Amino acid sequence: MIVRKLRNLLFCFLGLVFGGMLIGCGGGTAATATPPHTPAQPVAGTFTVAVDRTLVTAPAGGSIQRVTATITRYSNTNSIGVSVTGMPTGTVATVESQPGTGNSSTIALNPQSGALGSFPITLTVTDGVNTVPLPLTFTIAADLTPQIATPITWSSSAQLVAPVSNSTHSLNAIKDPVAFFYKNQWNVYATDVDTTGAYNMLYLNFSDWSSAAGAPQYYMDQTPGFSGYHCAPQVFYFAPQNKWYMLLQAGPPQLSTNSDPTQPQSWSKPANIFASQPSTVSAWIDFWIICDGTHCFLFFAGDNGIIYRSQTNEQDFPNNFSTPLPILQSASHFDLFESVHVYKLLNTTQYLMMVEGLGSGGHRYFRAFIANSLDGDFSPLANANTWAAPFAGPQNVTFASGVTPWTSDISHGDLIHTGYDETQTVDPAHLQFLYMGYPPSGANSSYSLIGWRLGLLTRSN
Repeated sequence: MIVRKLRNLLFCFLGLVFGGMLIGCGGGTAATATPPHTPAQPVAGTFTVAVDRTLVTAPAGGSIQRVTATITRYSNTNSIGVSVTGMPTGTVATVESQPGTGNSSTIALNPQSGALGSFPITLTVTDGVNTVPLPLTFTIAADLTPQIATPITWSSSAQLVAPVSNSTHSLNAIKDPVAFFYKNQWNVYATDVDTTGAYNMLYLNFSDWSSAAGAPQYYMDQTPGFSGYHCAPQVFYFAPQNKWYMLLQAGPPQLSTNSDPTQPQSWSKPANIFASQPSTVSAWIDFWIICDGTHCFLFFAGDNGIIYRSQTNEQDFPNNFSTPLPILQSASHFDLFESVHVYKLLNTTQYLMMVEGLGSGGHRYFRAFIANSLDGDFSPLANANTWAAPFAGPQNVTFASGVTPWTSDISHGDLIHTGYDETQTVDPAHLQFLYMGYPPSGANSSYSLIGWRLGLLTRSN
């Protein structure tokens, strides 16, 4: 027996060395060792798909979320298409870029009026022969908790500023103001419109709001490079460069610089931010820049229910802005119309976005959105986001004692800042808003001939 056991052990050892076979070792059941794994070779004419995320979360009624699909092809394949199924009621999925013969696709998931919850959806990628279904989860989450109290009510001043004409400037309107307190005075840049409907800009300064009406007005078309269509200015001090910037609309967005904004004749010739209108943008109007210490963001509207965002590294500013992409979208272009402005809320980590809409009878009002970061999701601000309950509009604006109500529109303007730098900071506890409205005598069926004037809102609750 001892000889037989020694013989079996010897056979076991020889099998391990030479054959990889286990033959009755230890008296157990005979078995075959698993051969080394050989990876499957990709089949020509097929493809694989990877997505940058499978869990997608959007705030209720808030901003569009994007999923990027990357395609790896093995040899030649047919043209590839992407579709999405299973989207919950009230939401929309849009394939912004089909792969075709390329290697990537971008899919926009818009929460719109969808209910809260998590929903399984399927991203399907096919070339007509091969089909790859990818399961995703689309979650619509509750709004973030805003750090600004709502609802808001306002008290309006009388008309503060009207355009001043001279022998070469016959003006009908002043509109789109931006205001900042610098060198112990209020400085206001605004659009002016002449009696033919042609747009340009003007500048004025004054020590207090009560003296605004009598302030001399400088016409910006006297500054080299500013003749012709230039309007809707934003002015801010960019601290990293110790330089003042003016962002304006000349069709495309343009930037000008100055060492002292109280010297309107010293602005540099405006230069385009983009070499041409990006293919992602169908229309653009009312531009706004805000920075967070790392990046600078450009926001604008499209007069078409879409709000766009672009960004660049702060050290690269004003160059290298990314391709603008939609971040908010409405089925009605009147709900997200124009005049998008974004501000940092003082002593908080949140940002406030204002967007002008058209309400009942075409009257103008503002909706508000809130976000935890400038590159994040903007959610509707509760009790400040509809015609009936606006951020600022005819429904929540009354006129100060002794002031005859003079406008039924609250339109394009600027919240008064705590400073004047690129952070665009406002105090949510002490809000004021320089806005444009028009009295009945200024009404006109042609928008460019409306007689806009400037007034000041002060939060009253």
